[in-house]
Amino acid sequence: MTKPILSLLLLLAATSAAFAQQPGTPAAPAKAPIVLKSGHMQAQAHGAANRPDKAPSFPGGAPALGVFFQQHVKYPEAARVKNITGNVLLTATVGADGTLSDFKVAQSLSPECDAEALRAAAQLPAWQPATRKGVPVPVMIQLPVPFANGAVLSVEK
Repeated sequence: MTKPILSLLLLLAATSAAFAQQPGTPAAPAKAPIVLKSGHMQAQAHGAANRPDKAPSFPGGAPALGVFFQQHVKYPEAARVKNITGNVLLTATVGADGTLSDFKVAQSLSPECDAEALRAAAQLPAWQPATRKGVPVPVMIQLPVPFANGAVLSVEK
């Protein structure tokens, strides 16, 4: 090769190496958490060694979870005055033993409702853990905690 072309190639290689090592380069965005729903599990061809075959479940299922929240969530007075209704979305980890931990607010409703949702969720009993090939495994779940004014929401019994 001629000397100018070789110099140009070396300059390009050095420049691209410098750009690749810059700390200001944005990282790839984090993947969204996998939301597990009972009855919607799929067998994966590969790369699914950490995905469970069976999702975790609350003792008694979704209706029992709704009753639990009706009995344990105290609608904050500040939220009642402002007529705030909706769900606080929490994330938590259901451990291999079924205990819940690492509660975090994923979608806020109001500071008062967020605090009450975390308080009530901390009282949840152990769940049936998720399983992978029959072995209990820890998984992350999303848990909606409902807040509604009694005049707005009627609950079927």
